[in-house]
Amino acid sequence: MTTQSHIADIRKDYQLASLDESVTGNDPLAFFQKWFSEAENAGADEVNAMTLATVDVENRPHARIVLLKGLDSEGFTFFTNYDSDKGHHLAQNPNAALVFFWKELERQVRVEGKVTRVTPAESDQYFHSRPAGSRLGAWASPQSHIISDRSVLEQNVLSFQQKFPGSDIPRPENWGGYRLIPDYLEFWQGRSSRLHDRIVFKKQSSGNWEKYRLAP
Repeated sequence: MTTQSHIADIRKDYQLASLDESVTGNDPLAFFQKWFSEAENAGADEVNAMTLATVDVENRPHARIVLLKGLDSEGFTFFTNYDSDKGHHLAQNPNAALVFFWKELERQVRVEGKVTRVTPAESDQYFHSRPAGSRLGAWASPQSHIISDRSVLEQNVLSFQQKFPGSDIPRPENWGGYRLIPDYLEFWQGRSSRLHDRIVFKKQSSGNWEKYRLAP
């Protein structure tokens, strides 16, 4: 059994790189795309995995890992079941946060903003790019709802395989995409002795980005 003292002794001294305001430019989404590409090139495991944090109607925070499936000048896109817990949270409170961590480069990015649904056409386009098994899974899983055991999912899959033979599987109406439109991004580069670099972009009412450094 892991002891508390052993956990407290786990540490890593970050020494790979530094981050200066001069290299980030003035467009945080463009700089994010640069860091994302560098993480891909570095062979980062699950490079598009991100923590999504939402808040429920009782103001309790919830966090889980989801996958980034789109990135453009508007924001960060992911897909899920609209009837899931996170779907209900976002319907009640569109404020959300994302966290990316690329340990291979000793980098973290925090993103905050408001979430909106993408268009049905965008959801259709992505849904039909998925493997048939994943499309059937979207129909078979009543995401976040209690089920008696795994056989419920297996029976649902068999039922929808019969309903949608072949590869022509339509998108369920309760499944689709969300886009987080950021108003805050923080780029974190690990540094030695815990004196990390933290560069923040915060959107102003004018639409311009304010840039500043935070103490680690």
